[in-house]
Amino acid sequence: MVSLSDLDQVKHRLASARSLVVLTGAGISADSGVPTFRGADGLWRAYRAEELATPEAFERDPRLVWEWYNWRRALLATKGPNDAHYALAQLEQREGRFWLITQNVDGLHREAGSRNLSEIHGNIWMVRCTQCGRVEEDRSVPIKLLPSCTRCAGLLRPHVVWFGESLDPMDMARCHDVLRSCDVLLIIGTSGVVYPAAGFAAIAKQAGAFVGEINPDETPQTAFADVSLRGRAKDLVPLLLKW
Repeated sequence: MVSLSDLDQVKHRLASARSLVVLTGAGISADSGVPTFRGADGLWRAYRAEELATPEAFERDPRLVWEWYNWRRALLATKGPNDAHYALAQLEQREGRFWLITQNVDGLHREAGSRNLSEIHGNIWMVRCTQCGRVEEDRSVPIKLLPSCTRCAGLLRPHVVWFGESLDPMDMARCHDVLRSCDVLLIIGTSGVVYPAAGFAAIAKQAGAFVGEINPDETPQTAFADVSLRGRAKDLVPLLLKW
């Protein structure tokens, strides 16, 4: 059960925040029925996600990788934002300085109306040309194989960060800037074990921010949290708007 005093403390901090940063992970999308696509949820034709979500796999067999992404996109096309996604979009409209950092590639934050955000692992509904680098949205389900760039006819790939690839340095610089300047960081539905996002709480805490966590379970981020609210994102995040 969530302590009302803890909930009120987080609400008070949000109401008085000059600069708010929110970090979300798979837990917020799990409330929309989105599978993790790793482990048992990611098994497809006897392949694991770790075997297909790599630049080497795409170079070796781009059709196979795209067939897997078509399967993922078809599953995601049946899902939509939940109350937590919509609540964060409303929170963005209330706050003067707001930035959302998500580890999710499902695009549900954008669909809910969030605009000030960094999708640090990319977006499954975006494609990138392997020749000219052009990025554009393509929500085709299924996408035509093999997809080609409308500008140069080069082979397209999903605009996501694969295993072994680095996150966009400009995106990371933006995230570090907002974390160092925020006075409240809210962490929602992330296990806190995947870097660099696993280090974001420490950055904000060192800069003097209040850190709140929403998660059903204790995580490595709990040690940095001033308040941890135990529960599901779809239930707790909408309550934060009631001040």
